[in-house]
Amino acid sequence: MNRTAALPLDEAQTRSMVDWAIITRRSVRAFLPTLIPQAEIEAILSTARHSASGMNMQPWQVHVLMGAAKEQLTAQLTAIDNEPQASACLDEPYNYYPTQWVSPYLERRRKVGWDLYGLLGIEKGDKQRMHAQHGRNYRFFDAPVGLFFTVDRALQEGSLLDYGMFLQSVMVAARGRNLHTCPQAAFLKFHRHISKALAIADNQMLVCGMSLGYADDSAIENTLVTQREPIASFTTFHHTINQGD
Repeated sequence: MNRTAALPLDEAQTRSMVDWAIITRRSVRAFLPTLIPQAEIEAILSTARHSASGMNMQPWQVHVLMGAAKEQLTAQLTAIDNEPQASACLDEPYNYYPTQWVSPYLERRRKVGWDLYGLLGIEKGDKQRMHAQHGRNYRFFDAPVGLFFTVDRALQEGSLLDYGMFLQSVMVAARGRNLHTCPQAAFLKFHRHISKALAIADNQMLVCGMSLGYADDSAIENTLVTQREPIASFTTFHHTINQGD
């Protein structure tokens, strides 16, 4: 597609389709086994590569797993996750979450967790079932496609901002093809194992993983729709500015 092309539909239809793709993007945690052609994955990434990045650095590197490669890696990670001593020795390449949770983020985190466990009938304190549910991350929630995203360690925080735009573009482009995704920071503790298994260069840092496929609409966990704050809670319109002393 020509990057300066005119609107493919009339303005209202285009706006509606773009808004639909953004608003219906959500984290799906159960996928159908329906295979995704490699050409479709390439089309999604080809669209996402047009994401903005500072000085056009385009800091993203993508590793796509399907079939036997995905099954072999997920088996390795699951085995480690189920071994408490081995799992306890793992570290993460960077702190995705805060080391100390404060309001309102703590409450939002707890709500999404308990809403999900409530749908699945997992009661508070049921560590075995919590562990099993969390472990589904490492099977990409049974999605046929798993993706890992890495960034050059020489780059700085600005490139992570760029990366966020790229990841959003991947997810929105997937929605345009009626596919769903689940971005996953849960893979971070396995960054060394993933890098070794996929022969990722030492100068590359794992940013996150992602599941990609068709949602299993029969799965109760996929009825979870997280709440979003109204714009009034995070937006300030400035009509005047302070003029100084």
